[in-house]
Amino acid sequence: MVNSVVLVGRLTRDPELRKTNNGKSVASFTIAVDDSRRGPNGEKVTIFMPVSVWGASADTVVKFTRKGSLVGVVGRLTQRKYVRKNDNVEVTVTEVTANQVEFLEPKNASANNDGYQPDSPAPNAFSQGGADDSKNLESLDIVDDDLPF
Repeated sequence: MVNSVVLVGRLTRDPELRKTNNGKSVASFTIAVDDSRRGPNGEKVTIFMPVSVWGASADTVVKFTRKGSLVGVVGRLTQRKYVRKNDNVEVTVTEVTANQVEFLEPKNASANNDGYQPDSPAPNAFSQGGADDSKNLESLDIVDDDLPF
């Protein structure tokens, strides 16, 4: 038997961190995943899947993700049952217990509407097309042995 799940989706809310009685961290969140099937009117179908992740990974997820973050989740399906206290109805919950959560976009990219976060410009040793370029070239210490040709 194989119980393996791989999902890619966006967090629908900020992850929630809890601690067990023995101090182990557990983070819970829900991801929205687009299904490959279409609805009756041709609209896209979205699945909202609850996810739990344990230990140090839980702390990392809470620290570096938030609502809207794009993540990849690798884990297994689990089911648990409990009785609701307010009406004594037995509830069955199916969720993913994650072994691994990958962050699939640059840090703070989900803050932008388009999901794109440009890289910071690299430092440049030369000015951009100015008359001082020859001064910059003269100040470089390049030994002929360092050149590949």
